[in-house]
Amino acid sequence: MLEGTNDTSCIRLIVRGDDMGSCHAANEACIRCYRDGILRSVEVMVPAPWYPEAVQMLREHPELDVGVHLTLTSEWEACKWGPVTHAPSLCDRRGRFLPMTSQRPDFPPGTGFLESGYRLDEVEAELRAQIEIALDDIPQVSHLSSHMGTPVAAPDLRALTERLSREYGLPLEHEGVQFTAGLGGQEASAERKEAILLEILDRLTPGTWLLVDHPGLDTPEMCALGHIGYEHVAEERAAVTAAFTSPRVVQRIRERGIQLISYRHLYR
Repeated sequence: MLEGTNDTSCIRLIVRGDDMGSCHAANEACIRCYRDGILRSVEVMVPAPWYPEAVQMLREHPELDVGVHLTLTSEWEACKWGPVTHAPSLCDRRGRFLPMTSQRPDFPPGTGFLESGYRLDEVEAELRAQIEIALDDIPQVSHLSSHMGTPVAAPDLRALTERLSREYGLPLEHEGVQFTAGLGGQEASAERKEAILLEILDRLTPGTWLLVDHPGLDTPEMCALGHIGYEHVAEERAAVTAAFTSPRVVQRIRERGIQLISYRHLYR
């Protein structure tokens, strides 16, 4: 394992994997990217269907830093989840979260959270419950993050989420870090994502950087996931896993003296 230090004169990099709990393939891929690669923080979705397995895996890897990936949307067409509280203003008529943060013109009407008429008291109860469930289940929770940006997508939502962050003593994702570039979208193959990641590593300067992506596996389960405009989920997310576990990437990090850290290192 490559571990971080507290030397602020160095290049420090948090590699974060989102959406643990969303499916079995995401769970397996996040653990693989930590065990065999460069990932040091994962974000877990409490309302998602594979959350119980994620809890089990995270308890088996207590050194892996965990964030509560606050969730108010359910984006996939063939797999849905809903709130852990009674929150009718946050749901469609079947009790599931809406798919998008804001209404997209290529989606059916009434599928954007921000336009849904959500009640802020129900949002607070739901986010509070997600935080408390995760804290009860996972000892190494260190911070909060927002799935699809929804919990911070409007001033009232951001103010609420920041208040919960202060109340629970869990910093809110991007405090004190600079974003790296991304690894490319659906069109980027595993080889291309590896090349992009190597370029990112070569350009990093002293400071603390954050790289966020979504590890996955090219399995039948993940092949069934998708929505309008994002149809190649398994192929794209398996390429992320390949880049995060690439021996060339690990070697480049060693050569440049980049310190891999987690949010827990950053905020302790």
